Amino acid sequence: MVCGRMELWIPITIAAAFSQNLRFMLQKHLKATGLSTGGATFSRFLFAAPLAAGLLAVLMWANGWDAPAVNGRFFAFAAMGGVAQIVATMLVVALFSQRNFAVGITFKKTETIQTAIVGAVLLGEGIAGYGLFAIVIGLVGVILLSDPPDGGEGWKRFFNKAAGIGLASGALFGFSAIGYRGAALSLGDGHFLLRAVFTLMCVTIFQTAIMAVWLQMRELGEIRKVVAHWRVTTLVGLTGMIGSLGWFTAFTLQNAAYVKALGQVELIFSFCASYFIFKETTTRREVLGIALVILSIVVLVLFLK
Repeated sequence: MVCGRMELWIPITIAAAFSQNLRFMLQKHLKATGLSTGGATFSRFLFAAPLAAGLLAVLMWANGWDAPAVNGRFFAFAAMGGVAQIVATMLVVALFSQRNFAVGITFKKTETIQTAIVGAVLLGEGIAGYGLFAIVIGLVGVILLSDPPDGGEGWKRFFNKAAGIGLASGALFGFSAIGYRGAALSLGDGHFLLRAVFTLMCVTIFQTAIMAVWLQMRELGEIRKVVAHWRVTTLVGLTGMIGSLGWFTAFTLQNAAYVKALGQVELIFSFCASYFIFKETTTRREVLGIALVILSIVVLVLFLK
């Protein structure tokens, strides 16, 4: 049974990465239609919350499951993950105006390394010795990616706004992943799918409420714009819910750092989107940087225990 679960998280993670890439593509489109960064981010939660609640209700009814018992640890981890994901998503959406789609997603993918660090600190889940080698390779790739296309002088070549936003989003996605894994694990020994979907529902409802209050206070009228673009925002919510369900389920089954490592397959999807859909170009230096980041992921996956 344990072996089966260890294998199950792999296709679930790949599906989650594919769905997440679709969601970022839709949010990039929303940003181009005039929605603010906050509005494009809010669309990811608004329609996902009722979908998650409906899925939980169906699962509980079909299997005769009872809602899991919650505790303070669950709410603490869920709140940490929810807030971190909101801010991280806003940073990624903002990053799209700084660099092209593929490079933006690659910056965000530093979350793999940062998730391992956060997981070791908060959950005591370490990584094997080969992890250091992968970190060094990935770091070189990130440095190459942070060098802006127009060059620049001195420290500005590597320490620029795009690099800062990307690295910050990666760190926050790391906290988010650990928060969700910690929340799911705190629910006890119930079925992994029940714990994943229950955590997803609670988090998305919390995120929807937080974002609604924020937009009403800071960007009056933005919620109305999100609803007005319901044809796209509904798809954002659907792909976001499917992606989150995959991540939450995988986090319930496996170390979050390993899940994020495999989730780097999203880079392949983002390259396809960047080239075939957004018609964007990538420099040789950026290709080399992304290749090194992918290599660091391969090292982690090949030596995954």
